[in-house]
Amino acid sequence: MPVRESVFVVDDDLSMRTSMDRLLRGHGFATTLFDTAHALLDHDRFHTAICIILDIDLGAKSGIEVRRSLAEKGIAAPVIYVTGNDSPANRAAAIASGCIAYLIKPFAGQSLIESVERARVL
Repeated sequence: MPVRESVFVVDDDLSMRTSMDRLLRGHGFATTLFDTAHALLDHDRFHTAICIILDIDLGAKSGIEVRRSLAEKGIAAPVIYVTGNDSPANRAAAIASGCIAYLIKPFAGQSLIESVERARVL
């Protein structure tokens, strides 16, 4: 079985991506960063993902749509959603898609780390 070694971070906001990268690396996690849904979907090393942190609002394609696309391809890496635009509809769709966490920006760094730790043991 391949070693899951990296946390994939998908956020179109550079400052948010950088912040999550620093936080995760500071807690000993390797990261792979993506600025668009397309960049993630073009990646071919999903077997190395501990989990995928997906922003819900990615412009042309929502993080929830990206999760569905990954599932259709048989990619089952755990997903943690992050969003600055919480709504009952987003929350319900995120939970229905099978996420392990739904974090509202700005979230406590410890919430993200705890979610990634849970993903690592799945």
